[in-house]
Amino acid sequence: MSGEMEYKGYVGSAEFSAEDEVFQGKLVGIRDLVTYQTTTAAELKTSFHDAVEDYIRTCQENGRKPDVPFKGTFNVRVGRGLHKRAAMAAAQRKTKLNAIVSEALERYLDLGATGD
Repeated sequence: MSGEMEYKGYVGSAEFSAEDEVFQGKLVGIRDLVTYQTTTAAELKTSFHDAVEDYIRTCQENGRKPDVPFKGTFNVRVGRGLHKRAAMAAAQRKTKLNAIVSEALERYLDLGATGD
């Protein structure tokens, strides 16, 4: 079993470890490592919510802002040739390179590409 949950803008994974007989997960899309686990599926959502609340509270107690998941920016290393082609395409269309990358990623994901 695997899946994901969302709470207060945070996404958490959900997995079952048959070996350990526990349900476990972690917050996805942030730099900090925040994990949670329970022995029953019914408690997993509560454990996830508690982990988010604890993460936010701990950050506040330490005087720092909690990491925001999926900020909308990320670095992509594509090589010089592809970078040049994409930049030239953007210039030709009188748009920004970010628009070209966003459009390409959107199309790729809309096609149902899974990377398998």
